[in-house]
Amino acid sequence: MPKKALIIGVSGQDGAYLSELLLGKGYEVHGTSRDHKTASFENLRRLAVWENVITHSLLLGSVEEVRRLLKAIDPDEIYNLAGQTSVSRSFERPLETFNSIAGVTINILEAMRLDNSKARFFNAGSGEMFGETPVPASEETPANPRSPYGVAKAAAFHLVKSYREAYGLFTTTGILFSHESPLRPESFVIQKIVNAAVKIANGSKEKLKLGNVDINRDWGWAPEYVDAMWRIVQHKKAEDFVIATGKVVSLKEYVEIIFNELGLDANNNIVASTELMRPCEITNSVGCANKATRELEWVAKVDIKRIASNLIRSLK
Repeated sequence: MPKKALIIGVSGQDGAYLSELLLGKGYEVHGTSRDHKTASFENLRRLAVWENVITHSLLLGSVEEVRRLLKAIDPDEIYNLAGQTSVSRSFERPLETFNSIAGVTINILEAMRLDNSKARFFNAGSGEMFGETPVPASEETPANPRSPYGVAKAAAFHLVKSYREAYGLFTTTGILFSHESPLRPESFVIQKIVNAAVKIANGSKEKLKLGNVDINRDWGWAPEYVDAMWRIVQHKKAEDFVIATGKVVSLKEYVEIIFNELGLDANNNIVASTELMRPCEITNSVGCANKATRELEWVAKVDIKRIASNLIRSLK
């Protein structure tokens, strides 16, 4: 019998790539949305895997609803990729953000605890929980978040750890730093930049508005990061892992790489906007994935220039 995986939050970037990966490994893949009959599952369709994913409706605010679905599917692996994903939006909707991340995580964990689930559970964490990282953050770096999103991810991380230690569940967190792909919506800054740059290259007279371009980030390639998720779940012991490239690039440099790829001068096509500044900003965010390399044999291979080229090519 094939392994069964349940992906909670299957319609997003990571959910789609993870579905593709697991199906390629012979899994029976189940995925959830609020209403699977009306959801578009556009990302699954773009990767041509939608027809092979068994979709379900799930209200994540209800522990009993989660229990019902887990009993019906009886998955071997559960991947929690749900929740509000925008750091900027979290400043506007902090309560919604916290509930959609930490609240949903504890509902899944509680459903597993109540029914003594033997499933292996993966939680999508975030490097945002570390806040400023003057040196690359590892699994031992204390959480010091600077946004409601980061606070919610930190809370979810500690919940996962607590349920592992207190109840013996196989619960893990992959602490994921930024990772991009053509499946990102334009609300994410890199996709916004690529979309604008391609339009300008095609003759548009618009200017790209950006906030603080002096921030430094660790940017990876999403298909590689979902491979890390799978490896974490296969590990002999439930542990947490930082997933990152270990390389830092400023947003300004990233913009220049994208515009140069299209033969454009970034300086002539972008304007600063104070409206896009966050109330609290992280200047430097970079992770250390040495543990993942050592114990999972995982390493990020796609560099920033290849990521930019891949994103641009997807729009041409």
